[in-house]
Amino acid sequence: MLLSMTGFGHGVEERQGVHVVTELKSVNNRYLKLSIRLPDSAARYESDLEKLIRSRISRGAVQVSVRVRYDSGAAGYRIDAGVLQAYRRQLAELSGAGQGETPQDLMSLLNLPGVIQEDDLSEDILQGVWPAMQASMQVALEHFADFRHREGESMKADLKLQCDLIAEQLLVVQGYAEGITAEYRERLLERVRKAVAEVDGGAALKDSDVIREVALFADRCDINEEITRLRSHIEQFQRLLESETSQGRKLEFIGQEMFREINTIGSKANDVRISMCVVEMKAAIERIREILQNVE
Repeated sequence: MLLSMTGFGHGVEERQGVHVVTELKSVNNRYLKLSIRLPDSAARYESDLEKLIRSRISRGAVQVSVRVRYDSGAAGYRIDAGVLQAYRRQLAELSGAGQGETPQDLMSLLNLPGVIQEDDLSEDILQGVWPAMQASMQVALEHFADFRHREGESMKADLKLQCDLIAEQLLVVQGYAEGITAEYRERLLERVRKAVAEVDGGAALKDSDVIREVALFADRCDINEEITRLRSHIEQFQRLLESETSQGRKLEFIGQEMFREINTIGSKANDVRISMCVVEMKAAIERIREILQNVE
């Protein structure tokens, strides 16, 4: 199972006169980074909310927004006359009017900071905030998990496709690798025969010299170990894709090991056909890296 680090969740809950709306949004990040926005009346529950989120999410930059509304009568509002009068005096001074002159549009002053004050909520009402917040967050997390699971299934299919492509190219490379030494021996013998024929009086060609040169070439260009390790990495990668939990970090590490083996094959194998296969495998690895950047 794979989970995407990109997701969205929404939850609404109403209990005991408290109405809570919760929204979750996330993007990819190497670690879990939480940003929680709460109203003042619910700030005391931030640590509890963070624990709840961390129990369900392990990676990603997550933005959490919680809005709380109370039934009419539970929370009241009042105009702070002192703050309002201070605004009126300053406006009168700035306009050049006398102290006794009052601006006509009082409604425009109500939107200024501090003019409207929220009455303190009773402890009974505040105690009912957390159950509603918790329930709303649980619903949002369920929607969030469903969203990430659907995205993860799409990424899993793409990763399988790229992994299969690498495995197919590796079989082709293995087929070419088995004949490289024999082909090199034939090319070497042909070049030596031509060189000997061009020498006046001829020259003796020792089989031991050719055998030694071919052995050195075979040792330098032997990629059997790299092929074996790469095949093992592919199998492990495929097993992790079927794991019950999302293993993004392990998949990233195995992807790095796969790239290392592919790169070594390309540098050691002295064959144009293998080089073409290596290019295809590297392109698949780059696609795998791109996908894994968004996997939890």
